[in-house]
Amino acid sequence: MYPEELVMPMKAELTDKGFKDLTTPEQVVEAINEPGTTLLMINSVCGCAAGAARPGAVFSLTGDKKPDHLTTVFAGFDSDAVSEARKFLAPFPPSSPCIALFKDGELVHVLERHHIEGNPAGAIAANLQAAYDEYC
Repeated sequence: MYPEELVMPMKAELTDKGFKDLTTPEQVVEAINEPGTTLLMINSVCGCAAGAARPGAVFSLTGDKKPDHLTTVFAGFDSDAVSEARKFLAPFPPSSPCIALFKDGELVHVLERHHIEGNPAGAIAANLQAAYDEYC
């Protein structure tokens, strides 16, 4: 498990922008099953999370359409919450970072790590905005 002093600033990059930090399995189930659209980011300490995933997720919210709910869990820190979140991402294998969009509890769009690595934040944001245009 990563130390709290390392993780908290990375969590804050999202929570300071309105993402709800989910730390328990129960919170994950409740959040994903909320009516409407829910964006879930599985956050991590890796460079692609810092360079593209977190900034891309935040930048994606600048368009006209946005998810109703913004949520995040942190891999390597909130392990039980992440395990629960990954159940909702089947059949996709575990991936962190990972960004998923749910509509009324159903997975409708996912960006796995291999979609994030090597792409700039703007490309991640554009991908998410296209999903928002379709589902939000």
